[in-house]
Amino acid sequence: MRKNIVAGNWKMNANANAASELIKNLKKSDFSETTEVIIAPSYTNLAIANELITGSSIELSSQNMHESDRGAFTGEVSAEMLKSVGVTYVILGHSERRAIYKESSELLKSKVDQALKNDLKPIFCVGEELKDRKDENHFKVVKNQLSESLFHLSADQMKNVVIAYEPVWAIGTGETASPEQAQEMHAHIRKLLSNQFSSEIAEGTSILYGGSVKPGNAKDIFANKDVDGGLIGGAALKAEDFTAIINSFE
Repeated sequence: MRKNIVAGNWKMNANANAASELIKNLKKSDFSETTEVIIAPSYTNLAIANELITGSSIELSSQNMHESDRGAFTGEVSAEMLKSVGVTYVILGHSERRAIYKESSELLKSKVDQALKNDLKPIFCVGEELKDRKDENHFKVVKNQLSESLFHLSADQMKNVVIAYEPVWAIGTGETASPEQAQEMHAHIRKLLSNQFSSEIAEGTSILYGGSVKPGNAKDIFANKDVDGGLIGGAALKAEDFTAIINSFE
């Protein structure tokens, strides 16, 4: 049975003091025991976060990582470094990485391989831009993103991958895909996984929705049968809002 997951992507927010305060407030919260909770602070706060979440059910993710083991890559962080500070998940392929830093499917394929080689679980992001949806190419765009970066994996490797569908037009814009639009794409993704791997892999893979999820709309989005949780941006920076989203499954 696949997991319900709510992951908070803090992006470039919260210094060490703010991160510590946020985690302390989250630890005081009453989470649903059926939902896995993940936080993704900035690199500088990962060690602090790991220390603070020890003994809790909260898991730790990085927002990105380099595709190489080590080397002369100033400013980059390796999978081994992330593991050494308690990271278990890594977000890969986020639309901001694709758009701003021009990360290609081939590069992301290498990052996925590197993460899995080091026993990190990728949260692999896919999603279309507004033009793609208006041109009715959204299904094709997402299929290509999956096939180019994930479909070389074995079934056993795929068991350690979480997928996050984030319509780019709904990230940080206040716009949100309707529950019906979210379900439609999540079902499409699950069918692609079934065709490529097996129905067992498809039914066992958690697929998260990301795109302006808030306490007010999370319940309707999570009620869809193929939506297994959310990758949360701005609302993850407020413990009360993040907790409300986590508990939206109940």
